[in-house]
Amino acid sequence: MRLALTPEGRLIFLGRALRSFSFGWLSVILALYLHERGFSAGEIGAVFTATMVEDALLTMCLSTLAARVGPARVMAATAPLIVLGGLLLAVAESRWLVLVGAVLGTLSPNGQEAGPFAPMEQALLPGTLRSGPVVRAFGWYNVFAFLSAAAGAGAAGGALAAALGSGSDPLRAQRGLLLAYAAAGMALTVVYAVLAARLRGDAGRAVSKNLGSLGLGPSRRAVLQLAGLQGLDALAGGFIMQSLLAYWFHLRFGVGPGALGVLFFGTNLLSALSFLVATRIAERIGLFTHLPSNVLLLGVPFMPSFASAGALLLARHLLSQMDVPTRQAYTMALVAPEERAAAAGLTASVRALAQACAPVVAGLTMTVAASPAPFLLAGGLKIVYDLSLFVRFRAVPLRGVEGAAQAS
Repeated sequence: MRLALTPEGRLIFLGRALRSFSFGWLSVILALYLHERGFSAGEIGAVFTATMVEDALLTMCLSTLAARVGPARVMAATAPLIVLGGLLLAVAESRWLVLVGAVLGTLSPNGQEAGPFAPMEQALLPGTLRSGPVVRAFGWYNVFAFLSAAAGAGAAGGALAAALGSGSDPLRAQRGLLLAYAAAGMALTVVYAVLAARLRGDAGRAVSKNLGSLGLGPSRRAVLQLAGLQGLDALAGGFIMQSLLAYWFHLRFGVGPGALGVLFFGTNLLSALSFLVATRIAERIGLFTHLPSNVLLLGVPFMPSFASAGALLLARHLLSQMDVPTRQAYTMALVAPEERAAAAGLTASVRALAQACAPVVAGLTMTVAASPAPFLLAGGLKIVYDLSLFVRFRAVPLRGVEGAAQAS
């Protein structure tokens, strides 16, 4: 069946693409910029941890509010934080103000998600389908994200390399890219304001019916189980987030921003392709894992050159997102429409809090050398997640997802 979206659905895709481009752009330069500002590897990891903890707590609070005021209004009110973060990072002279910008500015060290945006979009997306399976909508939703993040990473690497090649001071060039990031936040605010205006009234929010303090009702147990497993996966991913990988490759092989931009353009592009395969498989057999990608991840730090390590990382990303569309569709299928924002927000918050524990550890290992420890921890924990998710939910079909979408 052909996938068709309402105009509101197309606005959700536009917002996701713009935001992901901005986060991909930022991820290439963020750790390098903090290093230029005098932050040590351990301090960079601590900054990433702080910003992810803030994002997780903010998401948890706003996801329960979304049932009353509407997810689109929450996004429109939160998007200006991206502007704030970019401006403070770019213009602040004080290290403390830089830290404030990083923590409050809804930044993305991993090149993908930050803040409450994705949970709010996922809560709205099933209700914007005119036709087609929900799992396919989530697949394309993630394709848009990763293609945009790939373009952002490639553009940032190219722009920074060009600036440095023309003789520009590295710090000045990086500040210019941060100002561009803030400008993208302004455009994103406009997109979400338009979406909120189109969804004003009852169409923009679910009706709360006998929901608990977390905004969940009968599906609470299943959502908590999913959240716990996703937390384990996110903890593992925190050791290898894109900004830290950029720093690791710089320490290990001495590569510059141009090569890093090309590498992360490739990883995001291949991740996007894995979503297209994932949706087709999910429509036929349901839940499956991305275990082979994590076996490949374990081998990356033992490669002798940047070319071989980068090639193995690219191969890993071709399989790295195979679980994501089905995981998101399962979350929406397991809950009633009025629980969707809270369920998506809770799982995203747990993922962010778990992921926040990793960068400070990864950063400390890099103060000694370009240690293989982040890759070993990430690969090992992700393999445990893959096996646990498959055992727990392998017998749960995706029946009822289309019905859940129509109910919204």
